[in-house]
Amino acid sequence: MSDYEFSADPGRVDRARVHGWLTELSYWAKGRDRAVTDAAFDGSRLFGLYEVGTGEQAAFCRVVTDGATFAWLADVFVDPDRRGAGLGQRLVAEVLAVLEPLRLRRVLLATADAQGLYARHGFGALPDPERWMVRPSTPVASSATVD
Repeated sequence: MSDYEFSADPGRVDRARVHGWLTELSYWAKGRDRAVTDAAFDGSRLFGLYEVGTGEQAAFCRVVTDGATFAWLADVFVDPDRRGAGLGQRLVAEVLAVLEPLRLRRVLLATADAQGLYARHGFGALPDPERWMVRPSTPVASSATVD
């Protein structure tokens, strides 16, 4: 894995490549509009793993945080051609190391298929799930004129 370097520099993120991964290959962001992806990136801390030598992006994730009490780990993605080499584990470890000095009260995430990866980094089921609530997304308002 020394063939890859970690970066927290948002300017290094290949936004077009990551948008393609998310909108075409992920289950959670399939079909996401590029403007929505860019807005999400602009409101988040961005992280990546990059191939040494070429600088090509190999993995990505973003963190939504207030920087003091809470963070949401989101859009974690490893290039399908590079999976199985531990890049997801490394990316999550590096991101958590960046967040550690913030002494956040909680870091959350949602996953349908990578519980094992995150469990290795201390994530587990919500201890009090009945206390948590979610408001489902609402349909986009019609462009019709309202009098």
